Formats: sequence, C-alpha cells, structure tokens
Amino acid sequence: MRAAEFGISALLVLALLAFSKAEIYIATIEGEPIISYKGDIDGFEATAVESGEKIDATSDLVTSYARHLENKHDMLLGMLFDRGTYEKLYSYRHLINGFAVHISPEQAEILRRAPGVKSVERDWKVRKLTTHTPQFLGLPTGVWPTGGGFDRAGEDIVIGFVDSGIYPHHPSFATHGTEPYGPVPKYRGKCEIDPDTKRDFCNGKIIGAQHFAKAAIAAKAFNPAVDFASPLDGDGHGSHTAAIAAGNNGIPVRMHGHEFGKASGMAPRARIAVYKALYRLFGGFIADVVAAIDQAVYDGVDILSLSVGPNSPPATTKTTYLNPFDATLLSAVKAGIFVAQAAGNGGPFQKTLVSYSPWIASVAAAVDDRRYKNHLTLGNGKILPGLGLSPSTHGNRSYTMVAANDVLLDSSVMKYSPSDCQKPEVLNKNLVEGNILLCGYSFNFVVGTASIKKVSETAKSLGAIGFVLVVENVSPGTKFDPVPVGIPGILITDVSKSMDLIDYYNITTTRDWTGRVKSFKSIGSIGDGLMPILHKSAPQVALFSARGPNIKDFSFQDADLLKPDILAPGSLIWAAWSPNGTDEPNYVGEGFAMISGTSMAAPHIAGIAALIKQKHPHWSPAAIKSALMTTSTTEDRAGRPIQAQQYSETEAMKLVTATPFDYGSGHVNPRAALDPGLIFDAGYGDYLGFLCTTPGIDIHEIRNYTNSPCNLTIGHPWNLNTPSITVAHLVRTQTITRTVTNVAEEETYVITTRMAPAIAIEANPPAMTLKPGASRKFSITLTVRSVTGTYSFGEVLMKGSRHHKVRIPVVAMGYER
Repeated sequence: MRAAEFGISALLVLALLAFSKAEIYIATIEGEPIISYKGDIDGFEATAVESGEKIDATSDLVTSYARHLENKHDMLLGMLFDRGTYEKLYSYRHLINGFAVHISPEQAEILRRAPGVKSVERDWKVRKLTTHTPQFLGLPTGVWPTGGGFDRAGEDIVIGFVDSGIYPHHPSFATHGTEPYGPVPKYRGKCEIDPDTKRDFCNGKIIGAQHFAKAAIAAKAFNPAVDFASPLDGDGHGSHTAAIAAGNNGIPVRMHGHEFGKASGMAPRARIAVYKALYRLFGGFIADVVAAIDQAVYDGVDILSLSVGPNSPPATTKTTYLNPFDATLLSAVKAGIFVAQAAGNGGPFQKTLVSYSPWIASVAAAVDDRRYKNHLTLGNGKILPGLGLSPSTHGNRSYTMVAANDVLLDSSVMKYSPSDCQKPEVLNKNLVEGNILLCGYSFNFVVGTASIKKVSETAKSLGAIGFVLVVENVSPGTKFDPVPVGIPGILITDVSKSMDLIDYYNITTTRDWTGRVKSFKSIGSIGDGLMPILHKSAPQVALFSARGPNIKDFSFQDADLLKPDILAPGSLIWAAWSPNGTDEPNYVGEGFAMISGTSMAAPHIAGIAALIKQKHPHWSPAAIKSALMTTSTTEDRAGRPIQAQQYSETEAMKLVTATPFDYGSGHVNPRAALDPGLIFDAGYGDYLGFLCTTPGIDIHEIRNYTNSPCNLTIGHPWNLNTPSITVAHLVRTQTITRTVTNVAEEETYVITTRMAPAIAIEANPPAMTLKPGASRKFSITLTVRSVTGTYSFGEVLMKGSRHHKVRIPVVAMGYER
C-alpha cells in the first residue's frame, strides 16, 4: 500500500517538476477561424467576412462555430496530455484558430508533432513603447469644425487601446459637463467590475474595460498588489495614450500650482475601449496581447491603438510579417479595423523598428515646436543654460548656493551617495534653509532609482529656496527631459557649463585644513522656466524614434516595404496620468505627465484616424492610412526639409536632413488627410499577394497563419498598392504599378517625379483624369544609373486641377546597371 502511495507521490513530484519549468506556447491549429470560415463542416454554416466587413458577434452561427473551435482545442490537449500537466490560457477563435497553453518544452515538442497542429511558438515578451499638439496639428481651426466642433469630433467612433489599462476617474475621461453619451449599438464589449470599489469602469465615454493576464500569471510575473487584477492602470502609460487619442477637450493641466495649458485628445468625442494586457514591471506577453486584440475585434472597435512592440525580434519566427501577433492584426484589418502601432524607441540607429507589416500604420515620433528652457545666473555674471520647468527665484535677488556634500550631518553617511539629494535626513537643514541646494546628477537618475521630483521634495523639506542639479558626465544615450517642479529648480545638462558652475563654487567657497567649509560665498538666481518657447524648426524626428530600413526576416534582410509609415508628435507630450502609476518616477502621485516615446505618437494617429473614419465611415483601413500618408509634409514650419536628431561622433546630438527611413511619408497633416483627393486602396487579398511574392517566405508558413493558398500574384512585393515605393535590390530596370481611386470630384492630375541621380525615374502616363469613384493604374519605372552601395530617395507627386496634392516617397538601392 505504502509503495503504491510512494509511486503516486513520485509521479506527482515528476509532474510538478515538469510543470515548474513550463513555458507559455501559442499553437495554431488546422481549420479556419471565424473571420475566414467558409462553411465546409457539416452543421456549421459560414462565418467568413469580406475584406473590410466586421464580424457579427450577435450571430448564432458565430457563437456555435466559436464553441466548436474551443471544443476542438480542449479535445486535442486532453488527448495529448494528462489533466494537471498543462494549463490552457486562451482559445483564439475569431482572428486565428489556436490557443495559448502553459506546458513544458517536452510537451511543446509533442504538441508540435500532433496531427492538425500547424505551428507551436514559445511566447515572447513585449514592452510599452497632450496640451499643445492639437494646436500644433491645426485641429481646433482646420479639422474639428468640419466634424461639428470639438464636442462632436470622433462621435461614436470606438478606439480600442491594448495598453496598461485606464484610470477611469481622470477628468480627461469624465462625462459630467459633456453632452450625454448614447449607446453605440455596434460595440458589444464588457465592463469589468473593480474588485475594490465594486463599480464598473465604464461611464459612456469609456465604453468597455477588460484585462488579460493569464499568461503573465502563468509565468509568475504578475503581482496583484501593483499590477491590479482589473482594467485599473497601475502604470500611467495606458491612461496617457487613451487621453492623447480621445481625451476630453479643454482639461486644465495643473501641477505644483501652475497651469501648463489645457489638454485635449485628437478626437475628443470618440469612445474608449480598454484592453489591458501590459503591466508595470515586465511589460506584457504576446499570448495576453493577442487575446486582447482578438476580443477587441470581436467586440466591434473601429480603430486599434498599439503602443506596444516586441522586446526583441521573436527568435522562433523567421519572417517578420508572420507570427501570431502580426497574423492577428492582419485578420483585424480584414475585419475593417485601422491599426496604429508605435514604430519603436530604438533610434537613432538603423533597422531598429519593431513594427514591420504593410497592414499596420507604423508611427515614428516627432519633436513638436514647444521647447522648455531655463537659466542659472551666477554671481560672476555668467549665465548657464539648462532645463527646469519651474518658477524663478524671487525678484532680482541672488541666493547663496550650498553643495549637498558640504552640508552633510555626518561624514559616515557618504555611503548613501548624498550628492544626488534623494535623502533629506542626511543633510543639515540649518545650512540649507534659505539657500540654493547644489546636487549631482548621478547614474541613479539614468537607471531610475533617483528622480528630479525627489530632489525637489528634498530641497523643499529642508527649506531651500531652490535647487540646481549638475551633470558632470553624460552616459551615451542619456536623454534629458524637463520635469515640472513646484520650487525654483534647474538641471545643467551641458558638462562644460556644469564645470563653470563647479569652478565658480570652488573659488568662492573657503575651507579649513580638513576641507570643511568655513563660509559659502557663491551666489546665483534661477530663471522662470514655466513658459514654453515655440520654435519654427519643428517638427524634427526625435532621437529615440526607431529608424528603417524595414526588415523582412531576422537575418535583417531589407524588405521591399517602407517603414515607418508616418511621423506624429511623440516628444514631451502632456496627457493624463494615473496617480497610482509608478512608470515614471518624476510623476508618481500626479494626475498628468509629460513624457516621450513612439508610444505617444501612435495614439495621435489613432485619434486622427477616428476623425477620418467619422467623415468617411465606409473607407477601408488602407484608405485611411493612404489619406494620412499622401497628404503628410516633409517640410518644417520654416519651409525647410524636416531634420532628424542624430548622434555626432562625440555622442552629442546633431541634426541631419531626415529621409523616409526616419519619417516614412512625412509628418501628419490632419486637415489635408480629411480630403486627400486620391487614395491607394488595398485589402486582404492584396496583403496575401505581398506575402506570397516576398522571396524566402515558405508558402506553407503563409497558409499556416492565413488559412489561404498563394493563388494570387502581384508579381513582386513592391507592387503592393501602398502609398510608398521601396525596391531594396534594384537590378537594371524595374517597372512598378500602382492604382489610385478618386474620392473627390472629377479632377485631372499631372504626375511629376524626382529621384537622387544614381537612379532614373519615370512615370507613365504623365497625366490622367479621374471621375468620382473611378480607379486608374499608373506605372513608375526605376533604372540604375550608377551603383553607390547606398539607398537613393525620391518621390512621385500628383498635382490635381482642383488643388489636391498626392505625394508618395520612393526608396531604392541599385545593384546592377
């Protein structure tokens, strides 16, 4: 008896050991998902949608076929593995047919070889990748009036946010003081109940709120104390992105008693649907993200905003365009949903994009025209520039400056690195009070264990008049952003200016033979840094914004497809924040934050896409993307070519003329995008044609992810009807075709071209007249004149007789004449 018990115990231990090294895998299974099922199984009628058509979630056919797929997933797992040795996390039924499961690598191998299993991939992690931008983009005067004013801009368009959740009590999402929100019959999402308050997260503005964490929990990455098992934003990022795209208009941004302006989303009347799949410390897992997207499409969102991308290329997939994430988004686009995704923050280096596919709008980040500057005036008359979103010291007075290292309570506290002013208890209040405290910008600020907010709190608690934070050496890649503080404060970022301050301080400070200060004689005053300076040298491509060329596989081979697609504001963007969010140490406990990233650029495009969708409800995702791209600008406010921030040889920042690899087609121009004249349309079949003609992609792999055969050809991937042309390997002469559709009145267009000298370019025909709704083909012929080993850039410009301008970038590298 005991031997038998021991045997059972040993088996249980072995099973637990196997499960303890388990990982999350995403499997795709034979058989069509709901979006493409054509009715070839007895008892289950077709549920497939045409390109651009939404899934009918209310249909009994959809419900019964969804149940059938889930039963098949459960049967397969039950046949292969003993109960208790695996955990199915999600069944994917709408956009792809498959599931996420928590199993050991050995079990994954068994699953991979099972009949009916098409692919098994280990899950990979993802990470998170506005007061003034509506004015900068011309929305209040040029766009909102055409949609009935800001109180109608984006009306009844539903934007889905796959992000870190939302803080529902923020004024950017409030419904009091606004016109009542009616129901949106096309949207069927759920509103989860907050486990603490027992209230749901929705209020009419927020129309759906769900969270997805099964993969995070299975991977033991989820901590309910900080991550919240609900749609509540424990980070700040999700509230910020939702407010940029669809936050209420005219919300005062107040911090430390100062109003920095009024915040507004791009489409202030659009509805917000929250799909929380990102978390504070670890980002998120693709299994959770795919489940969130699958649910959002089923629920009936119009637009998806994704400020999320892979930490690194998924090693298990060869092709950038084919993995569970991109395949799910392809199905979302088939269902008529426009997808904006952050391009990534790996700039300014080449090939750093994390958004690859032609069906996605990949958004790069721009610096807009607002800059915050401040200065420190020394007693010797020198004026040192710096950053400080702070009030000035009083009147024309100067104040004594004391360095943190010289006002320690006890020399034994040196182990605390007191110079970075994070711990007020180690500094002598009697020596600091009424003076300006000098602090050092240590490596702790770079890694996030020290913050400017904490320096400000330290100075204030010790009675200091203000503070100066001195940068003595710069780590490569360090980015200094102005941080709002409640007392006078400045960050001196230029190392040579910091040395000027340190020299002045040392000359004027007298010490005894032990080095202890006898008298502080250095004086200074801090300027007013609260008012922004508006620059004409805007927009610029932000230093961190990911750059092309785009890659088609993970040996980093160049793709015949331009990425990013478009540039939008993404640097120093004011928007809503979650007071319990800890993602940015300088904004802990605040209601607003000013942060940077392509994460901020993507929701600008999502919100502007909502305005286009409102005006043109039947346009496809490709048509909306085309309107945004062909009307964008490649010039800054001063009429000069847009510049891109780049590193110089000394790792300081410099400006270079931007190329399509920096900004795609250019910087978004919302007013022009509402009336583009012509569009380059494309649908599901066109994207299949692109995949099927991309060299190196296995057609079985395409079938695995799309459930479609390669029976449609476009000849070459560069013939995909996108509003850009890219030929990564141009040999001799190549002719590329495009089709335009007129979405305005009858108009005659004259086509002109220009290209760098290494490649000749010619358009045919040179002019064409299109009636309303008509489509016409034209061709562009590229010929190698000289082999340079670098890319050449150019453009095709179509000028209409009714003043429409349609411009597409051309990128090519010549290999052989």
